[in-house]
Amino acid sequence: MAVTFTTKAKKIRRSGSRSDVPPKARPQRDRGQGMPWRARLRRDRSLIIMTVPAVVLLLVFNYLPLFGLITAFEYYDPLVGVLHSDWAGLDQFRMLFHDPVFWEALRNTLWLSFVQLILFFPVPIALALMLNSVMNERLRNFVQSVVYLPHFFSWVLAITVFQQMLGGAGVLNHFLTRHDMGPWNIMTDPHTFSLLISSESVWKEAGWGIIVFLAALSAIDQSLYEAAAVDGARRWRRMWHITLPGMRGVIVLMLVLRLGNALSVGFEQFLIQRNAVGHDTADVLDTFSFYYGIATNNYSYGAAAGLFKSVISLLLIWGANKLAHTFGEDGLYRK
Repeated sequence: MAVTFTTKAKKIRRSGSRSDVPPKARPQRDRGQGMPWRARLRRDRSLIIMTVPAVVLLLVFNYLPLFGLITAFEYYDPLVGVLHSDWAGLDQFRMLFHDPVFWEALRNTLWLSFVQLILFFPVPIALALMLNSVMNERLRNFVQSVVYLPHFFSWVLAITVFQQMLGGAGVLNHFLTRHDMGPWNIMTDPHTFSLLISSESVWKEAGWGIIVFLAALSAIDQSLYEAAAVDGARRWRRMWHITLPGMRGVIVLMLVLRLGNALSVGFEQFLIQRNAVGHDTADVLDTFSFYYGIATNNYSYGAAAGLFKSVISLLLIWGANKLAHTFGEDGLYRK
């Protein structure tokens, strides 16, 4: 038997055949490796057909409108069209940078974005941690449904709810009046406007924002918690040394995306409340482009403001991603 096995092994080494090699010892190959691209298209045609509507929507609503950016460098006339309007060069940007209303809108945008970043960004993380600690599955599902629900409300309905609670005839002022205290209409107070819009954003969007963090929590190895509990680590220590490090990559990614949208603090939310607190407080770059561009038929001026906002947002997301790489995180992509 030993002679027969040795002779067979020598034949295999000489011939290079792998027919007798166990399947586990064979290296895994990519299914599509070596296939022509036509064969791969035929193989994946069902998946490609399913992605066609999403690709069409992306092209029509995200990439095709980029052609309109040329109006920021023209004296655009809708009756003449984009291709035949007079060229303006950088005149629109010169007027924009010399407009004190634009700088006021930019200052409001940066301040409100900073307040929302401090007050709003940590809330979904805290909610995800609390929901993850709830052991009763039915209670957890009920709480998730309750906090998800406001996301599906329009901003008109969300602001109406706050108006009924905090407005001049709202619940708060009824309470203050019954206890012989002066009324306080928070909905029209410019000094508390930044806190008001942050509270509205937390109530409406925080529940939806926890989805990503709950997914990150589900990916953490549960054996780490068991080993830490055996070593005597209590709940707070397990959260600090296991949960938060396990969520760090996702937190950094969401922070980068948040900084990329720092100048887009919300058009509908500010548009509805602008008249209540005044344009000096509620004007941001989005409302500036609408009121001083589209509403006045000065489309080139509004396009210049929108292009400025887009370029600054791109620089912010690029800088935040570079900073994430500096601290050893992936960010939007691996370095």
